[in-house]
Amino acid sequence: MDGLSRALPGFELLPPEWPMAMPAQDLSRAPRPGVTRRPSAPPLMWLRRLLVVGSALALTGIATAEMSLVLGLSRWSVMGVVMTAIFAMLFVWIALAFTSALAGLVSMALASDPLGLRAPVPRLRSRTALLMPVYNESVAHWRATLAAMRASFEAAGASGHFDIFVLSDTTDPAIRDAEAEAAMAFGQAAGPAVFYRHRTDNKGRKAGNIEEWVRRFGGAYEQFLILDADSLMEAGTIVTLSAAMERHDDVGLIQTLPLLHGGETLFARLQQFAGQVYGPLIAQGLAWWSGADSNYWGHNAMIRTRAFASAAGLPRLPGRKPFGGDILSHDFVEAALMRRAGWAIHLAPLTGGSYEQGPPTLPDLAVRDRRWCQGNLQHAAVIGTAGLHPLSRLHMATGIAAYLSAPFWLGFLVLGLAVSLQARFIRPEYFPKSHALFPQWPVVDPERALWVFAGTFLLLLAPKFMALIALVVARRGRGGIRVLASGVLEILVSSLLSPVTMLTQAQQVAGILLGRDGGWSAQRREGEAITFRAALRLARAHLALGVVLTALAVAINPLLAAWMAPVLVGLLAAPWLIAWTASTRLAAWLRARGLLTVPTEEAPSDVLLRAAREHRAARAMQAAPEPRGMELASAS
Repeated sequence: MDGLSRALPGFELLPPEWPMAMPAQDLSRAPRPGVTRRPSAPPLMWLRRLLVVGSALALTGIATAEMSLVLGLSRWSVMGVVMTAIFAMLFVWIALAFTSALAGLVSMALASDPLGLRAPVPRLRSRTALLMPVYNESVAHWRATLAAMRASFEAAGASGHFDIFVLSDTTDPAIRDAEAEAAMAFGQAAGPAVFYRHRTDNKGRKAGNIEEWVRRFGGAYEQFLILDADSLMEAGTIVTLSAAMERHDDVGLIQTLPLLHGGETLFARLQQFAGQVYGPLIAQGLAWWSGADSNYWGHNAMIRTRAFASAAGLPRLPGRKPFGGDILSHDFVEAALMRRAGWAIHLAPLTGGSYEQGPPTLPDLAVRDRRWCQGNLQHAAVIGTAGLHPLSRLHMATGIAAYLSAPFWLGFLVLGLAVSLQARFIRPEYFPKSHALFPQWPVVDPERALWVFAGTFLLLLAPKFMALIALVVARRGRGGIRVLASGVLEILVSSLLSPVTMLTQAQQVAGILLGRDGGWSAQRREGEAITFRAALRLARAHLALGVVLTALAVAINPLLAAWMAPVLVGLLAAPWLIAWTASTRLAAWLRARGLLTVPTEEAPSDVLLRAAREHRAARAMQAAPEPRGMELASAS
């Protein structure tokens, strides 16, 4: 096979073509909606949004008023106004997460199912394609995943309605040859057919890869399912989604909630626990008030082919990188354009049977975040697209805010220290030149400040507590102590990691605004130990900022340093946190004691068990070269 693929570098294993047009959309002019009725949309959506968004805005107004009193805003100092404005911008997203989680809790209790995904599945009438775009990925990894999924289809007796396409943008010849060989090997086993196509021109990156498939083969399939190289889905879930597309003609896209699995490092297991325990509650809340105007996360989603082809063709943005050129975070934009054309976009977080893997270490998260950060900030050039639904604009604004919150948080800390320095070392001007009749006394309200801080912190943690309690109740108290202990451990470690991530993301935002493009790098799926020396090199900026902030806080008042301890300790401990959370040994030790275990480990599904066996066999074989890992330094 190696000789064949080298002799034919453009080797492809494909069915007959069935072309479909996919024109690039005009962002400056709104098209006439192709779908005018959306019966799948839940009723009274305006009331749901009023309750969730209105409550979040009300909480933000109350908290901002309290913060203005803490800072003495009656004098309207410049720093006081700026700090209060930043506080309001940061708080509104905390409040929205809280009200969404509260809505999710109620919605889960009511067993909401607008698409009827829990109903019996009728016999399928259409064909569905499963698309797995790959780019210099570990062949052994995605081959094991596809083997498990094909076995799941065969066990469900559903193979005849599905085809799998591996769509390669790989640039490494050795990995490309291994991909072709793996695709050929699938022809010898039972299950859905596996086709393979390699592009030598990587135009449009992942979005261009999918668009090229639609143009060549889309006409043969009513819908297609997007998989990442680390995606894993149950055949039953995919059949259910295909049936839902047949049942609801107005639905253009159904996004599932991929649960993290297979975490081996402490960092991966912390993310896995958070994703499986907190994620469904928050996502269900988002689904409840988004309704048929939801979002798309780029994978583990079922898409109607003609809806995607007619409405989601992406244009190139004018200007230079990092804001011009290809749209990087294409998923948000594709969902917004489909919704603009009238198609219903649904989020189905409680469907189950949908999985993915997360970054194994903090440096790997930074590499992925650098690309996501650039893509989300790029949405500033798209959010004004003509004809977008307000919810689509809000989804984009939320993505932008997720990354801008890091420099805003850093700015809030610096301004807070500046205000404290002013109060500590600069004599107040009781009678300014305006010749006021009464002295302007410095306003200090430490008790109110404590209440604002405590209220903000509790609101931030409330969704996690709700999810933990809901899980304990659902399990009727079984293992409740371990669940709560795991939750406390996750909250403590994530609190220490937050300032580390804050500075990393602030550096990324600064680099992007200065015009540095993040490029396109392969992702690592499996972690490796990080030495303390390497971690120290990666965390030099974090350590330096921690030392400076600690020195300033102690100089002002030791109590202020104690107040800022969660941030200061996280920054000062950054090298240790990076090294420790990359440990597989520590993760195994905690797992042996029942900590950070998740439902899919306690009762794994058949496809998870099959995938685990396939991955163990793949590791033993070491059948393919691995892409090189990236470092935190390159992402910053």
